[in-house]
Amino acid sequence: MPVILGLSAAALQAQTAARGMVDVHVHYNGQKSFLEQMLARLDKHDGMAFLLTPPQNLDEVAAFLKEHPQRFTGFGSIRLDDPDAVAQVDRFQKAGFRGLGEMSGPLKNYDDKSYWPIYERAQQYGMILLFHTGIVMRPNPETPSDISVDRMRPTTLDNIARQFPKLTIIGAHLGNPDYAWAAEIARWNPNIYFDLSGSTLIKLQENYQIFKSLFWWSSIVSPHTPKSSASAFEKIVFGSDVFGGEIEEFDREIDRYKKMLDSCGVSPQAQANIFGGTMRKILAKQ
Repeated sequence: MPVILGLSAAALQAQTAARGMVDVHVHYNGQKSFLEQMLARLDKHDGMAFLLTPPQNLDEVAAFLKEHPQRFTGFGSIRLDDPDAVAQVDRFQKAGFRGLGEMSGPLKNYDDKSYWPIYERAQQYGMILLFHTGIVMRPNPETPSDISVDRMRPTTLDNIARQFPKLTIIGAHLGNPDYAWAAEIARWNPNIYFDLSGSTLIKLQENYQIFKSLFWWSSIVSPHTPKSSASAFEKIVFGSDVFGGEIEEFDREIDRYKKMLDSCGVSPQAQANIFGGTMRKILAKQ
């Protein structure tokens, strides 16, 4: 009987943490059926998703967002090196999109000054920016491509956060494998957060305690650490990185997050913020 009660309590805690959730990282695959499936997933958790949308899908997604404003927020998937990038920011904002991303594959480092007009416009509109950080897939190795993970290191977000302090920045994947750099940059920049989507929670599943050494500064009083009453883990936000229509990854990633956070003893209140509370507060201020 005690075991059954324990399991019930754990299940209840998981449901509580995921209520009102915000998934900051969902790629639209161009199919209306995917939107309907994702809507059903979000209804279950009273949740919301940041729907990452290429320019060619702007109109159809904008219409869907208007039908379901409590479930989806639009993010424009622009290319930083597109000469039309600033104008695309204007178009996405006019269509009601609240952010930009996932930025990926730049020809220069993310903090290169040639990209600053894009960030300036986004800051003017109060948009959230989602950047890919760390290792990136290579789906067609036979095809030459000018893509370098070195241009997408989490360290490149530090200068952007300092130059544009009113921007909220999310780094996808915690800079995999530059976790320590990502966490330390988040520690000192109040406008930077990271999601844990991708392969990280899979490859580290036998060693989740490592996250306690990365997010180490909870309740630390020191001139070398920003003052905060929040758990250090609250620099993490939930992201599933659903792409290609593989919607089952949404459920799997919730489970991985929960297992890691529980393993590290992260409180239910902090978990509620990680799964959605933090981003809902940011959206409410914009």
